[in-house]
Amino acid sequence: MRWCVSIGAALVAGALVGGDVASFAAPNAPQFAQKASEAQVDVELILAVDVSYSMDLEELAVQREGYAQALISADFLKALKTGPHGKVAVTYFEWAAAHDQKVIIPWRIVDGPESADAVAAEVMKAPLRRASRTSISGAINFGMQLFGENPYKGLRKVIDISGDGPNNNGEPVLIARDAALEKGITINGLPVMVKQASYATMDIEQLDLYYEDCVIGGPGSFVIPIKERAKFKEAIRTKLILEVAGLQPQVIPAQAKAKEPRVPCTIGEQLWRERWGR
Repeated sequence: MRWCVSIGAALVAGALVGGDVASFAAPNAPQFAQKASEAQVDVELILAVDVSYSMDLEELAVQREGYAQALISADFLKALKTGPHGKVAVTYFEWAAAHDQKVIIPWRIVDGPESADAVAAEVMKAPLRRASRTSISGAINFGMQLFGENPYKGLRKVIDISGDGPNNNGEPVLIARDAALEKGITINGLPVMVKQASYATMDIEQLDLYYEDCVIGGPGSFVIPIKERAKFKEAIRTKLILEVAGLQPQVIPAQAKAKEPRVPCTIGEQLWRERWGR
């Protein structure tokens, strides 16, 4: 739309000054078309990764490796070429509390092995960090801002959230989720459930159901839970392939069948108040 407005303004200007409109507009038309084509991608994909203290250092390292290896895998690169443009725009950020988000990889185009290798290398070289609290709502809100800053325009917008606990900071997760869905954004989930739920870390046993009923949403949304540490990288790769190809897992999410959340969507906030009294 931006380029069409520019061309239209040029035509009007040419007519007003009585010049040769065709000769005025023609030299720039191919350039406009080329720039518009370069800005088009199949998916705008945000990778939002939990770095709260409930994630141990080994989990953080495996998570990083999982995303890096998924981006350069043969299956991911094959899925990349199934779309009409054959490329996606990707950004990767880490999150914890409501106002604690750090962009590790700004928006990048991934269109083949070379660009995938470059993004994977950037992911791996960033130092690991951990931070307090868990704000899924903060991650969603930050993701919506990132879409507004993205110079590339995709046929789909997807926020890919991985985390090992429920929202316990910031606004209620349903408010952020619904705001994203109103903008046509799809939210997918990767709940990390490799450790036994502990009151000390305010984990919950049915985190996968919480993600299904309270976090994900939008066209084609899905959850892939990680229940074994050995399955970490495989799950990440599978999710990225499905997101880029615009597919879903064969199992239909139970969210579509549930009328009411099977796990309270404010359970994280409740656990925090019970423990800390605020």
